[in-house]
Amino acid sequence: MTTIALISGANKGIGFATAQLLAGRGMTVLLGARDADRGQRAAQALREAGGQARFVLLDVTDEKTVRQAAEWIDAEYGRLDVLVNNAGIARGDGTGRPSETTAGPLREVFETNVFGVVVVTNAMLPLLRRAPGARIVNVSSEVGSITSMTDPGSPLYPMASVPYPASKAALNMITAMYAKELKGTPVKVNAANPGYCATDLNGHRGFRTPEQGARVVAQLATLPAGGPDGVLWGHLWTASGPDGDGVLPW
Repeated sequence: MTTIALISGANKGIGFATAQLLAGRGMTVLLGARDADRGQRAAQALREAGGQARFVLLDVTDEKTVRQAAEWIDAEYGRLDVLVNNAGIARGDGTGRPSETTAGPLREVFETNVFGVVVVTNAMLPLLRRAPGARIVNVSSEVGSITSMTDPGSPLYPMASVPYPASKAALNMITAMYAKELKGTPVKVNAANPGYCATDLNGHRGFRTPEQGARVVAQLATLPAGGPDGVLWGHLWTASGPDGDGVLPW
């Protein structure tokens, strides 16, 4: 039985790299994107590389497209094995300092990075429950770790901004709460920290590639039955530099 995976924001960056990895493992990958042209091109590129891929119109801020995507997946496949909530944005005001933050960018970021994840997850959960062992992966960030961001010894400590870090901290809590509700079921829910990857979100300033970040996501998407549940897991960065992958503090 073919594994069916849906990835939001899958037409570029970490989302597309994740799609490549999962398709390479024999999964049928559904590339969710709000831009139909880009989504279709991304799916075509995967098919040309030998993967099983289809485009799904999915704007996580538009509940109608989310509902229609769930109905289409139900009609086509009857279940969903993997959900990767990857779509995310970053916005800010001025220098990005908390004292310069206004409500507009904050609302915009939370609409995609927080509310969108809940809307998509709830729409897909009935399909995920039908799978023998579904996996939900929320693509988060180390900047959502309150422990790391407030530790003077952490390389993240100098960063002081509200919209993006706060949205990822909220996403981490969402991950923990879904994991609590689904505890004892075959569904595992985890948050992935891909690390600072060079993508459109940061103007390609990251020191890791999207492919490196996607490996973290793919590992959580393919966890065995005894794998971790309800954790923030992925690329670790210490004061002395990169230190492999593992569980990060909330």
